[in-house]
Amino acid sequence: MNIRKSTLQDLPQILNLYKIAREFMKNNGNPNQWEDRYPEASTVENDIKTGISHVCVENGEIVGTFVFYTGEDPTYRVIENGEWHSDREPYGVIHRVASNGVTKGVTRAAFSYGLERSGYVRIDTHEDNKPMQGALKKFGFRECGVIHLERGAERIAFDCRKEWL
Repeated sequence: MNIRKSTLQDLPQILNLYKIAREFMKNNGNPNQWEDRYPEASTVENDIKTGISHVCVENGEIVGTFVFYTGEDPTYRVIENGEWHSDREPYGVIHRVASNGVTKGVTRAAFSYGLERSGYVRIDTHEDNKPMQGALKKFGFRECGVIHLERGAERIAFDCRKEWL
């Protein structure tokens, strides 16, 4: 699986991947994390323009997408009911992982991509997103506590260090 930065030409395929992901979440006990329209086209377009949107390509087809960047995520400044495994080093951030629902290995590819570029990565997910929690733990992420999104919603926070794997 190859990973590259997304382009504006990829926008329709990326939006379709998010549609598939929303349906998967609804059908697997997680109807509230992304609701009906998240992420919106304007959010994805901004991710592409700022260079943080990535696509996973297999056999010439876009099969997955995710956001990755290095730097501070404001929602990670405060963590409750636990702590990050490191507070003193730069970190990578992964958000909005989605696949076509058929191709295996998209989450693993996104996690590996992040850790290759930053030896320490943070991510969060909804408490009802059991498939993602399972994928995170299977890969080697460790649960850290609870963070709050800008609008106040709670998310379970995880982090991973390359040397843990």
